[in-house]
Amino acid sequence: MIPTNGIHLHTLCAGDKANPLVILLHGFPEFWKGWENQIDDLVNAGYYVMVPDQRGYNLSSKPLNLGDYKVTNLVNDIIGLVDFAKKEKAYLAGHDWGAIVAWYLVFLKPERFHKLLIVNVAHPVVFGSYYTKNKEQHKRSRYIRLFQIPYFPQRAISRNNFDLLEKQLIESSRAGTFTNENLKAYKLAWNDPGTINCMLNWYRAAAQRRVKLNRDQYYVSIPVLILWGTDDKFLVTEMATSSLKYCKNGRTELIEGTTHWVLHEEPKKVNKMIVDFFKASCSE
Repeated sequence: MIPTNGIHLHTLCAGDKANPLVILLHGFPEFWKGWENQIDDLVNAGYYVMVPDQRGYNLSSKPLNLGDYKVTNLVNDIIGLVDFAKKEKAYLAGHDWGAIVAWYLVFLKPERFHKLLIVNVAHPVVFGSYYTKNKEQHKRSRYIRLFQIPYFPQRAISRNNFDLLEKQLIESSRAGTFTNENLKAYKLAWNDPGTINCMLNWYRAAAQRRVKLNRDQYYVSIPVLILWGTDDKFLVTEMATSSLKYCKNGRTELIEGTTHWVLHEEPKKVNKMIVDFFKASCSE
């Protein structure tokens, strides 16, 4: 349990603390376990790895107010982890909502990171454009609009032992991706009182407590690699390459035949890409 930004983040830490730091950020509706398949390979490659349950998730602090989930608070949580590890800089990776936090971390604190790895999430400006102008993406994002409704979404999600979330994970991934053992662990994490509401507050705060930056802040100067499972049911693939317009040193790797849950589906392929990307980075 690491104190940071006025809360505590339950954080899995692995490897030698003297090694370069890698921070892995999960998204909705996961927790640290979303990166479980990547940890050992990163440690074996010579990194110290920190994988937090982000605020509102699993065993981490669960502040109640909507404003507590404003993206600047999410950013400061992670900066606190870098400080706790006594590192000037870290390597950063994020998936889903964790990738959105990762984007904002390098918008606001670029000097604290060597490189940025993004998995299946567009640059926020690109997503905003596609959300409003692309009919297919607007359709796929219907759940975000539903999450804005008070009370009802958390009740619906919690009903019948989280049947809705379980079904969503299974139907949006390749067959066998989420085992019964995985799902049991996820349900245990979701079951803590107030957790589902806190998880939904990420979406609500994004819509109702928006953070506007200067135009120049949206351009990323550090190296960026965007990994993208091409069968993602939530996000159109075109956003991956469109995001490169905001990256001064970026590239994409499209992973055919995988979904939004590519970290689980092709861990060996993904892990090699991550390690190669970090190893080729600027000097520590």
